[in-house]
Amino acid sequence: MRKYLMNASVISSVTSAWPVFRATRTGPRDWRLALLWASWGIGVALAIGAVSQRDEGIRQEELERELRKAAKRK
Repeated sequence: MRKYLMNASVISSVTSAWPVFRATRTGPRDWRLALLWASWGIGVALAIGAVSQRDEGIRQEELERELRKAAKRK
């Protein structure tokens, strides 16, 4: 959980909600507001997905490194 909360891309995508909230309070309620919220949600999802994919890549590299070490021992 900490890897998501402390990641710069997740922090910036979540903090970008402030202009969306302001637009919701002051702007007209039409299809553009729905697109604004959808694009914000997609941005947050992409940031979380990037953190998850990076973590999976690191785990894969560690596993491959351990397998190479085990193969050298034989």
